Amino acid sequence: MAKINFIDQSGETRTVDAEIGATVMETAIKHDIPGIEAECGGACSCATCHVYVGDAWTDIVGGPQPMEEDMLDFAYEVRPSSRLSCQIKVTPALDGLVVTTPERQG
Repeated sequence: MAKINFIDQSGETRTVDAEIGATVMETAIKHDIPGIEAECGGACSCATCHVYVGDAWTDIVGGPQPMEEDMLDFAYEVRPSSRLSCQIKVTPALDGLVVTTPERQG
């Protein structure tokens, strides 16, 4: 298990256990994290699981692949730290990961 910290726009943090091998999006849905809609179910065909990866985690998480970059064009308020949570696989190295949900989803 790895701990994932989800921060919403009000600043509230929810820390949940994530299974290794799951995605951050699957973890969010399993734990009813507000702000993650995941309309496509993790197929990287929408932008409704958009998150901002915490500064200390961007190198560890890595950047988006080309298909994900294309989908981020549909997200609101994209930043350099933007990722689709369906494309982030939970690994032991992500224990303590911090992600923030945007004000609204694409």
